Amino acid sequence: MSAAHLATREEDGRLALLGELTFETVPGLSKSLDSMVEQEPQLRIDLAELERVDSAGLALLIEWTRLARVFGHTLEFINIPQQLLAIAHLSGVERMLPLLPADSEIDADGQRITGDRP
Repeated sequence: MSAAHLATREEDGRLALLGELTFETVPGLSKSLDSMVEQEPQLRIDLAELERVDSAGLALLIEWTRLARVFGHTLEFINIPQQLLAIAHLSGVERMLPLLPADSEIDADGQRITGDRP
C-alpha cells in the first residue's frame, strides 16, 4: 500500500495527488488539503497518478469540493482515473465533483480550453 500524498508539479505549480486514496489512507491526507482549500482561492489537483481509489477517497474529494464552495473558492480535479469515474457514476455523485477532462487547460484569463477547440 502506498499512502496518498500531495506533490507540487514544478512546471506549472499544479498539485498532484499520488498513491492510494482509500479507507486506510484518507484520514492521514484529509487535514493536509483542508487548510489549502481554505487559503487558496483556486486549486487544480491532478489525479493521474492515483494508484487506487475507493469510496472513502471519493468521499474525501466530495468533502474538499464542499469546503471550497463554502469559502467561495474554485477547486478542479483533472486526469480522473477510470476507477474513480466508475465509483462516482455508480454512486450517482459524478455531478457533485468538478471533474475536468484530461485535455482541459485554463488560459491566462481563467477560461477553460479543451482539446475540441482550435
